Amino acid sequence: MKTIIVACGGGIATSQTVAVKLGNLLEEAGIRKNEFNIEAININSIPSYENVADLYVSISPIGEKQYSLPTFSGVPFLTGIGAKEELEKILAEFKK
Repeated sequence: MKTIIVACGGGIATSQTVAVKLGNLLEEAGIRKNEFNIEAININSIPSYENVADLYVSISPIGEKQYSLPTFSGVPFLTGIGAKEELEKILAEFKK
């Protein structure tokens, strides 16, 4: 099972919205629910997830801190612009 974290500044509304949208898109792409777990978190919680998560979807600018997780932009899942392309990147990493 892959663990995906979605983080925004507060870890409530925006990250939860993207987490639900991404989960639906993964299922539409043929990934079963039992193959992934998505957690919406506060960006300040990322260090505690670095050793357990497999992918990080960022809603906030990453800033100067770089994480050891493969990182993807969650903004396209909010705007719809570039969502297909970002999903393809996530799927490629997911299947590794």
